[in-house]
Amino acid sequence: MKHAAAEIIREYGPFPGVDCVHGVSFDGRRVWMATGTRLDAFDPESGAMLSPLGVAADAGTAFDGKHLFQIAEAVIRKLDPNTGEVLATIPAPGGGDDSGLAWAEGSLWVGQHRGRRIHQVDPETGTVLRTIESERFVTGVTWVDGELWHGTWENDESDVRRIDPVSGEVQERLDMPAGTGVSGLESDGGERFFCGGGPSARVRAIRRPKRA
Repeated sequence: MKHAAAEIIREYGPFPGVDCVHGVSFDGRRVWMATGTRLDAFDPESGAMLSPLGVAADAGTAFDGKHLFQIAEAVIRKLDPNTGEVLATIPAPGGGDDSGLAWAEGSLWVGQHRGRRIHQVDPETGTVLRTIESERFVTGVTWVDGELWHGTWENDESDVRRIDPVSGEVQERLDMPAGTGVSGLESDGGERFFCGGGPSARVRAIRRPKRA
């Protein structure tokens, strides 16, 4: 297993009116962050806050290229990112223990926090297609270039780790500095991971390791 300290390349926030950052997602232009009663957004280049959506948002967030998906109250809502209109609702597999959310390969990938697992879910029905076990509490989840990464936050220790998507074996780990947690996780498709910072009301960008 590869093991290194996470390199924080930028920190955003704390944001006005935001008490806690849960899930995070990236639509190619905006970073979305679930902040409880809203889905807030900011420009990752300028750091400026953008127009929020007034939807319940207390866990993971994902973007499929057209729609946002948001976990709240043990359900996953499919949203119009321009208006916040709820287009569909499916049950969340953790029944309230859900954490991270990602979109990849036509499926939603849902972290189950204390259950220490990640579920592949049919986005139309909510049916669990398969489950990957983790050895740590699961917070944010993201896919990038065929790699599955997830955040952990347990006993005041937090890291971002790449796991085998079949066995769940840890292949790479980036340790966050002491006192710095990861509540949500999203790749920008390039060199950055956006990490929700929980009650710090911050989002941190960390460097994704280069591949040889």
